[in-house]
Amino acid sequence: KLIGNLPYYIASQLLCRFVDFPNCISLALFMLQNEMARRLSAKPGSADYGALTLRLQLHHYVEYLRKIPRTVFIPRPEVASAIVRFTPRDEKRIGIFDPTVFREIVKHGFSQRRKQLRKLLASHVADWECISKKIAAPLTARAEELSLKQWIALANHIAPRDEKIAARASAERFPVVDENDRQIGTSSRLEVHENNFRHRAVHILIFNHSGEILLQKRSPWKDRHPLLWDSSAAGHVEANEDYDEAAARELMEELGVSARLARLGKLSASEKTGQEFIMVYHGKHNGPFSFPCEEISAGEFFPAEIVERWVQNKPEDFAPGFIECWKLFQAGNTQGRG
Repeated sequence: KLIGNLPYYIASQLLCRFVDFPNCISLALFMLQNEMARRLSAKPGSADYGALTLRLQLHHYVEYLRKIPRTVFIPRPEVASAIVRFTPRDEKRIGIFDPTVFREIVKHGFSQRRKQLRKLLASHVADWECISKKIAAPLTARAEELSLKQWIALANHIAPRDEKIAARASAERFPVVDENDRQIGTSSRLEVHENNFRHRAVHILIFNHSGEILLQKRSPWKDRHPLLWDSSAAGHVEANEDYDEAAARELMEELGVSARLARLGKLSASEKTGQEFIMVYHGKHNGPFSFPCEEISAGEFFPAEIVERWVQNKPEDFAPGFIECWKLFQAGNTQGRG
């Protein structure tokens, strides 16, 4: 939980930073300038409703609780204040394929409030008449007339989910191994997961120059552990591939970078790892990164001490495999300090 009195002159920048990625805060109460509070909690069709409204409401319910008059402050300020409550939405119900496209079209849509969307978004939507019917919007709609649900539907029409990627993932074949990690055959992803066959995986922990660890939040479209926080990059070892080759490939596929990786250790296959033998790597990179939306819904650097407290207090926020990898990392740190 978070309670704060945000500096009014940078409140919008702080709040945009707050919602740039799904976070571990379950409830936030902020005191803001009254005008800002009304913008953030605005409804469609109102003068206060705008791009900032939608950006914050995409991942949070924003409620205007009460106005705070100027008379309660000493010295008396020039503007009134208000209390606003933020509570996270259920991400499984948001259903947006590409948040970056959502933010882009919302920004364009509100760039000239008096113009109709069919003109402002002409470069994104070739057939506005058809799309407007699908999202149940007027042909002459302006930005402030569309609800959050309609904006999400519009973004999904512009950038639909790539079903080909999902189909390719289902067709992947993994080495099936015995209790000693010796290969005894190969099976499809679906067969491996449905039958709990032992198989191989890699997890990569990437740190920046400040020693913070990059965590990814798994996409809602993942077949296992959707929307849970996980290692910087992770994935299965494919057929005809060794652990080191898989680590380099996953780093490029999930983060769009390459880096020198060192082995941190190996975890045995168990229920906690999803019957995966996991080779854990660590490396350094400051970004920028390119996250594929089919795989990753968010990514962010966190101080290690924050992650440690987070794992202890809310382990349900994390993929089980990451928790085991984190224990291995912490054990190595303890031995190093010893």
